[in-house]
Amino acid sequence: MTDYLQILDEIVDGTRKEFLIEPKDAYEFQRVLRDYDKRQDITGRALHGGKIIYHRKNASE
Repeated sequence: MTDYLQILDEIVDGTRKEFLIEPKDAYEFQRVLRDYDKRQDITGRALHGGKIIYHRKNASE
């Protein structure tokens, strides 16, 4: 099982630039993201085919 909480922490602290979610994993990831206390620091960008890339806000702007 993927440790989405660890991935979110890495995105926020900058050790991970982005994370790609496949459609089959989206529900579980969203469940973790909704409860994540720093979720306002993370944003996602939808891609073709239902994939989403999440990254820290302002990191790529």
